[in-house]
Amino acid sequence: MHDRQGALRDIVLGCDDAPAYERQTACLGGVPGRHANRIARGRFVLNGKTYQLAINNGENHLHGGPTGFHRRLWRAAVGENSLTFTRLSCDGEEGYPGNLLVSVRYTFDDECRLGIHYQALCDQDTVINLTNHSYFNLDGEDSESVEGQHLQIFADSFAENDAGCLPTGRIVSLDSEEGAPFDFREPTEIGKRLHEENIHLKNGSGYDHNYLLKKQPDGLCARAYSRSSGILLECRTSEPGMQLYTGNFLSTSNIVGKGGKSYADRAGFCLETQHYPNAMEHPEFPSVVLPAGELYDTTTEYHISLL
Repeated sequence: MHDRQGALRDIVLGCDDAPAYERQTACLGGVPGRHANRIARGRFVLNGKTYQLAINNGENHLHGGPTGFHRRLWRAAVGENSLTFTRLSCDGEEGYPGNLLVSVRYTFDDECRLGIHYQALCDQDTVINLTNHSYFNLDGEDSESVEGQHLQIFADSFAENDAGCLPTGRIVSLDSEEGAPFDFREPTEIGKRLHEENIHLKNGSGYDHNYLLKKQPDGLCARAYSRSSGILLECRTSEPGMQLYTGNFLSTSNIVGKGGKSYADRAGFCLETQHYPNAMEHPEFPSVVLPAGELYDTTTEYHISLL
């Protein structure tokens, strides 16, 4: 992306080759699945049957397991302005029920809009929750920190996490004292309140929380920009939630970044549109159950422009 001075800036963290992507553990640019984010103890009950998933994050299941979708080979088909990936996730893969046929279609237009269209069908009832795990740095991926960049999120509350970053089921209002450091309803520097003494920030080692999005006519859920580069990122989605993650563990994620560089903690932020994490334990959350034969169909768009 060209900044306001006309200089080209690479605003997405990444690696130079496939082996480096395979070694890193930060899910750079990946599509985690079948279920992005965490499931408590890797266990859920569906239709009266208990399913045990792979455990790969403490005592919990994260991003579909150690060989989740972001660590699998997909079939690729190139279109005129699109790239479509498909794969069959077989019954029992990482413990999930049903044979799930899934596709992720990326489109890009002349106005720098990146669309992501997720679809899936399964022959059994299953659970699914897909997202994109790209890390953005609007000053360029060679910039050390995103804390000075501004973020706006169209939400009035977020899901409380426990010490293992699992939602407890309690919803925290941004109008409350405990929720104040999470208030991005107006454009605010990411780092402005990041280091405050707050139990929710402590549990996430920074921001790693799911916001309950307000419904906007055009699906706009977040806006971020850098005053230095003048680059603006807008995110739109059909999903009910968005995980804000501020790259709290990038330095310990075995990353050899672009040009061989190392990425520091907070070198990028993620806007992960999705259903709420651990929804199978909280029936009051929007359901992540995909009934057999029904189409899973969600969209997210990232639009890049200048202020």
